[in-house]
Amino acid sequence: MRIKILSLAFFSIFLLLGECSYGAEYNVIRKQTFLYSVKGTDSLYLDKYDLPEMVSEKEKPCMIFVFGGAFTHGQRDAQKYLPYFEHLMNKGYTVVSIDYRLGLKNALTVKEVTPNEFIALFDKSISMATEDLYDATRYILNNVVEWNIDPSAILVTGSSAGAITALHGEYGICNQSELCKVLPIGFNYAGIISCAGAIFSKTGGLNWGENPVPILLLHGDADKNVPYDKIEISQIGLYGSKYIAEQLNLMSNPSYFYDIENSGHEVSEESLIQNQNEIDIFLDRFVNEKRPLIIHEKIRQLDKPLMPKDFSLEDYIKANM
Repeated sequence: MRIKILSLAFFSIFLLLGECSYGAEYNVIRKQTFLYSVKGTDSLYLDKYDLPEMVSEKEKPCMIFVFGGAFTHGQRDAQKYLPYFEHLMNKGYTVVSIDYRLGLKNALTVKEVTPNEFIALFDKSISMATEDLYDATRYILNNVVEWNIDPSAILVTGSSAGAITALHGEYGICNQSELCKVLPIGFNYAGIISCAGAIFSKTGGLNWGENPVPILLLHGDADKNVPYDKIEISQIGLYGSKYIAEQLNLMSNPSYFYDIENSGHEVSEESLIQNQNEIDIFLDRFVNEKRPLIIHEKIRQLDKPLMPKDFSLEDYIKANM
């Protein structure tokens, strides 16, 4: 009888907490799911993760996570991201992982596309994802009181396509794009973490209307999915971490470039686990302490065969298709 009573008690706790998992340190993670937007036939959800035992009266910072997958696939609640989420929660963050529309999911299966058609589809996919990021941000801002979140301490971290989306979210705010007008006047993120990301432009380079918030860039110089530096055709280009870091340096804008030699696109996901120390340095020094720093940390991997580093537009398209 005692065993049955205990089992019933644990089952009741499970129902109260919703979906739960147990981390390496046996923390109970509370996950709550919310519908934040409906776009046509797409219902977009977000998952809010926190640790009930770390509840306090003090408002908490919030990290929005945008998954990767070449704008064709990916899941906001994939198990591989949970260790990263738990690390952030242990630092006191509420984590919000979001859906966004995958603009290339069906487009590339219908027919073969030319490079120009791919560029147009890619541009549209980024705009859709960025719009969804802004909508999710607005949803969070509308719930900061109930969720006990500090509205001045909302950050975005993304992997691959998610990193592209995170960077475009900040680039759009700095240039007062039409999409960002759904956000409150004067709002900006507290920081951006980009794991193998880039910014797409049709103006022959990047032009920041205002200086961005602190940005952490992690990228491998042999990435054949997202340019490490840049790929340009006429006025159209995709500008990666090296190019962005150089711009931020010229602007004297706080930034941290974790620059990995002889490493490819695996950085987009491996960095979420392997570079938690660098992420912590960014959060502590750049975001919390607001220190005016520029760090360029160059890492050389000696345990890999030399990888190719010169890629054409066609190479990038093939790698992502």
